Amino acid sequence: MTFWPRLFDRTMEVVAAILLVALLVTVTLGIVTRAVGEPLIWTDEVSRFLMLWVAVVGWILASRRRAHIRIRFFHDMLPARGWRSAEAIMQLAMVVFGGLTTWYSIHLVQSNYDLEATTVPLSMGLLYAPMVLAGIVTLLQGFAEFIGNLRNWHSSPYEPVAATLQEPAE
Repeated sequence: MTFWPRLFDRTMEVVAAILLVALLVTVTLGIVTRAVGEPLIWTDEVSRFLMLWVAVVGWILASRRRAHIRIRFFHDMLPARGWRSAEAIMQLAMVVFGGLTTWYSIHLVQSNYDLEATTVPLSMGLLYAPMVLAGIVTLLQGFAEFIGNLRNWHSSPYEPVAATLQEPAE
């Protein structure tokens, strides 16, 4: 992996940690202030913003690590060429999904930019802003995986199976 992808991944890990701590502090603050009878009304709204951002950064990290949920039962039953073809279709679908997510997220940010959140002076466009980044990352990740799949088209996607040693029958 080159410098820039490693830097991006590390930055996303740090951002995820910061957002998670901020979410934990905000929710805890909301619980404690309710328990003492002086609730801070902004904690619910800020925790909603933070929860969405945590989820999207998690999505980005999972995409970068190829760790999203994937059911490979039938996929792994295919012969090598069929496996590569199915993989190419999934990667192209990922590119399309990333592009559509980016397109519609930009629209959501623009149409909600002038709306202000109820309890904090933040634009509601910020609620949808991380989706733009997630769409771009998904599109680029799908494209990179597609190119990698094409480069390895003639090699088997399966791990080589080691020869098994059997005990001689007595």
